[in-house]
Order: sequence, then structure tokens, then C-alpha cells
Amino acid sequence: MKLLDTLRDYFLPAEQDDDYQPDTPKEVQPVHQSQSSDIMESPDEKRNKVVNIQATAQLQVVLVKPEVFTDAKQIADHLIAKKTVVLNLETASSENKRRIIDFLVGVAYANGGSLKPVANLTYIITPYNVGFQGEELVGELENNGMI
Repeated sequence: MKLLDTLRDYFLPAEQDDDYQPDTPKEVQPVHQSQSSDIMESPDEKRNKVVNIQATAQLQVVLVKPEVFTDAKQIADHLIAKKTVVLNLETASSENKRRIIDFLVGVAYANGGSLKPVANLTYIITPYNVGFQGEELVGELENNGMI
């Protein structure tokens, strides 16, 4: 014990001597069969764990009404920033409508999103993390010749 006291005095300042308690062995809990499966996980089980992350980001929707093809770059920037875009093509020429749609479909696809018609000359472009409900309405619009 003399050696322990000497080491303690060397490493611990004098004011901490009062709190010193020698280490005592701690009880070891036996591992039950039900606990062993929790301890021994395979690498695949570790990779497939789902972690809940509370997102505080707000969903942003941008309404755009482009007239020329050069406006499509600004719309693409919104899509890259994971914003939902409502695209109104009423004022664009026929040639520009086709070019804008083709370009934005490519941008949406590259980012995992999608473009859906919602009314005559109006589309919604959603990023990959935004779901779209109302497929029946889109089908009804197509069947009625609106789109």
C-alpha cells in the first residue's frame, strides 16, 4: 500500500487527497442469451439501422411564369436547391414551352425529382424528397384532353 500512497501523492494534488478512495473491484453482470444478440451484430445489421433525424427545414414552393428559354436556368437553380416549383407556361411561345419542359424534365431527373402536369399549361416539379398525391387528377386531365 505504501507504493500506492506514494504514487497518489505524486499524481494528485494535496487538496484532492480527501476524496481519494482506492479502487474496488466492480461486479460484472453476466451476459444473458437475449443480450448476446444485441452485442454481437453483423456488419450488415449495423449498416441497416434507421436513425430518425428531425428536420427543421421548411418546404418551399416557388411559382414561376417563364416567357423565354433563358428563364429556365433560374428555375433549375430552384430545383437544385430542393424547392418545389409550380410552372405556369401560359405566356411562353410554343417553341419555348417545349424547350423549357425538356430542359426542366432533365434537371428534375438528374436530381431524382419528377415533373407532373396539374392543369392546362401548368406543371409541378418536385424534388426527390417531396411526395406527390393526386395521380387520379392528372389522369383525368389527360383523359379530358386538357393536357
